[in-house]
Amino acid sequence: MEWFTADGYWLSRLIFQRGLAAVYLVAFVAAALQFRALIGSRGMLPVPGLLRRTPWRAAPGLFRLHYSDRFFACVAWAGAAVSLALLAGVDAYVPLWAAMTLWAVPWVLYLSIVQVGQVWYGFGWESLLLETGFLAVFLGNGDTAAPVLVLWLLRWLLFRVEFGAGLIKIRGDECWRRLTCLDFHHETQPMPGPLSRLFHLLPKPAHRVETAANHVTQLVVPFLLFTPQPVASVAAGLMVLTQLWLVLSGNFAWLNWLTIVLALAAIDWSPMAGPPPAQPGSPLWYEVVVVAATVLVLALSYRPARNLLSRRQVMNRSFDPLHLVNTYGAFGSISRMRLEVVVEGTDEEAVHPGTRWLEYGFRGKPGDPRRLPRQFAPYHLRLDWMMWFAALSPAYARSWFEPFVERLLQGDRDTLRLMGHNPFSDGPPAHIRARVFHYRYTDRSELRATGCRWHRTYVRDFMRPAPRPVPLRPRGHAPEERRTPGSDEEASGGRK
Repeated sequence: MEWFTADGYWLSRLIFQRGLAAVYLVAFVAAALQFRALIGSRGMLPVPGLLRRTPWRAAPGLFRLHYSDRFFACVAWAGAAVSLALLAGVDAYVPLWAAMTLWAVPWVLYLSIVQVGQVWYGFGWESLLLETGFLAVFLGNGDTAAPVLVLWLLRWLLFRVEFGAGLIKIRGDECWRRLTCLDFHHETQPMPGPLSRLFHLLPKPAHRVETAANHVTQLVVPFLLFTPQPVASVAAGLMVLTQLWLVLSGNFAWLNWLTIVLALAAIDWSPMAGPPPAQPGSPLWYEVVVVAATVLVLALSYRPARNLLSRRQVMNRSFDPLHLVNTYGAFGSISRMRLEVVVEGTDEEAVHPGTRWLEYGFRGKPGDPRRLPRQFAPYHLRLDWMMWFAALSPAYARSWFEPFVERLLQGDRDTLRLMGHNPFSDGPPAHIRARVFHYRYTDRSELRATGCRWHRTYVRDFMRPAPRPVPLRPRGHAPEERRTPGSDEEASGGRK
């Protein structure tokens, strides 16, 4: 079928595939380095407990067949190895069916990880990576030209990512309609980057321009993806520029980078790529598989498309257990003030008004007011992100915060590896508490005078002081009373 392929998009496919492989690599490495403390057998939310509570069909994956921490590590590092091979272009040197199999491997492995990730993997970019990875399976390699149907499905995905994000904003917080949201967002976003403070200090008219440009890029430009070239390429280019602006102004894991990869696939690179390499016609079996996959994706797109048109639009929702077609969106509402949960410990056995508390440092979220935030994206610091949600409402931390504190009190090595600074290197503290602070950026004069990039003010307690667990005693000895970390209901702070 002559209509089946687009010869001029060989470079678009190549750029897309290498970019996706790079994102896969980051995702698998992050999973391998963080899982033991978060969802390992002795983690805060252990996978074995989840598997016992949920049916197989609710979250199918490899770990339904077997789970151990060693097996999870093997899955994560195997995914990283295959991603690295795809990044190096191994798929170009194998037959078409083998290339498709190679691209299916990281999708299956990462799907299995997401299915057991619980709240730590409840972010929209997890589904976005899975949906993108599923479509990549059918893009083929040099044995055939890029299939038109899959190229259009990638644009359909990019359209939903951008248009869904635009709709959730314009329907949500009124500050998006008043063009004032960016007066707050650079300061209150989950994980600021090294340049976020400079973006926040821009004049308010510049913030209005930022917001208006965002609305145009997300609500108007996506429709141009379905127009003839070169208009579609210009539209995709505008999306790339917008995403790079977001990369500079914050840390959003691989969300921006994966969106850029999708946009690059919509650009016609043929004017600068030269004539396409000689490629044989597509085998019949391949055409049948691609058509079947297209029909499946279009059928599953009904509910996400209906969600876009609904006044009750939800964002970052999967409508099937394999995350094949999803809804996307971000920041339908904007916080006006930045709240941070600060975790502190003391080695004093009795807590009193004069107790000296030492602060734990996190890698990405604000802590020490003098510290310049670092750029971590596309790497995802999952604990730091969930700490931001915990500050918004204790309900977000109900399932994992107490286990987190218990592991700090035990000096758990895997948990401490997720932290940026451990003030108790000689042994775990005797007590830990958590308090909520209001953080705001200092202006230029304050920075010169104090050296602080943040000014913080105590707001309320998040968790009362919790003691180190009492060791088990031999039989015949009366057990001592053991206190556990204060729950959300016991904390003096309430919902924001």
